[in-house]
Amino acid sequence: MTESSKPGLSTRTIHGHSFKDAHGSPHLPVYDTTTFAFKSTADLLDVVDGRKPGSLYTRYGLNPSIFAIEETLASLEGAEMAWSFCSGMAAETALFLTHGREGIVCIGDAYGGTLELLASQLPLLGIKTDLILGRELDQLDALLAAGAKLVFFETPTNPTLELLDIRAIAAKAHAYGARVAVDNTFASPVNQRPLELGADFVVHSATKYLGGHSDLTAGVLMGSKELLMPVWNWRKNLGSMIAPGTASLLARSLRTLVVRVRQQNESAQRIAEAMNRHPKVSRVYFPGLPEFPGHALAKDQMYGFGGMLTIEVAGDGEDATRVADRLKLFALAPSLGGAESLVTQPCTTTHHGLTTEERARRGISDAMLRLSVGLEDAEDLIADLEQALG
Repeated sequence: MTESSKPGLSTRTIHGHSFKDAHGSPHLPVYDTTTFAFKSTADLLDVVDGRKPGSLYTRYGLNPSIFAIEETLASLEGAEMAWSFCSGMAAETALFLTHGREGIVCIGDAYGGTLELLASQLPLLGIKTDLILGRELDQLDALLAAGAKLVFFETPTNPTLELLDIRAIAAKAHAYGARVAVDNTFASPVNQRPLELGADFVVHSATKYLGGHSDLTAGVLMGSKELLMPVWNWRKNLGSMIAPGTASLLARSLRTLVVRVRQQNESAQRIAEAMNRHPKVSRVYFPGLPEFPGHALAKDQMYGFGGMLTIEVAGDGEDATRVADRLKLFALAPSLGGAESLVTQPCTTTHHGLTTEERARRGISDAMLRLSVGLEDAEDLIADLEQALG
């Protein structure tokens, strides 16, 4: 794909909102206040009734710090509107409760918390959910014909980096009157913008690449105004609003998003190639490798291959654990997308809640190690992996 938006993505990360500080600060100050006063009841009612934009109450999202980050986030994905949340899971929950009540189909691997929400908790509320694998797409027509109105998936997926064709899935779903939501956390807007490919919603755990420093927890849902307005009351009444201080931290992080992700892309490519040659690594999962099954699709629908890769250690789960425990630069920790490199063994963290049989069905072996490549020198990260494997 080629870039076509103007102004450019880097420019939008810095100048993506219209709010200006009265005192000339280049960055909007934190409005760390719960409520806002009005000169008159008439002025208050203009905001309450929606006749005029304005700040009112932070839990509602009516706060300048929140307005600014949402305008910027929307611009990065080419969305008409964005709602920010206290976490990625909060964003997904509001999406599912608003647009998934007639049935949800989840395709492929996903974050363990998402799978638990879909498989175990939403059915308690009477919401029908179906989980199919990427190789089971032949089942999608029947599920859509049966009435499912929301199709949800990650691409690349966690942790196998499987690629799903956003254009094709969106076209099929729309033919049945269903909507499509894509979790774009792994790719970030730098590497992929699903709305351009036909998706109706984009969701992010902003804790990851958008935050980029492992010091904030947030989420965001983006799409058209028509589809996002019904989400507003769910967010308000579930109390899942982002805090103004967190919104300001996220705005700080977005200013370096493009340079961070592009560096992580480059380093991940070099590490994947090095691990692909290593005798103690049986397989490397990374879209940037020509032999990777989703490589051609990645070249078509992505701008970059990302900073995430998974290696499968030659041996079993205990061998992978020993490698993880010997790493020095890669911190043994869940999460991803930060400046520091992280390693996690999916069977012990992100997918620990799945049964051994379900992990095997999804192709998630105990010998897998998921790597989130940070901003350290690639040569040092490769050396760290080689000493741990040795």
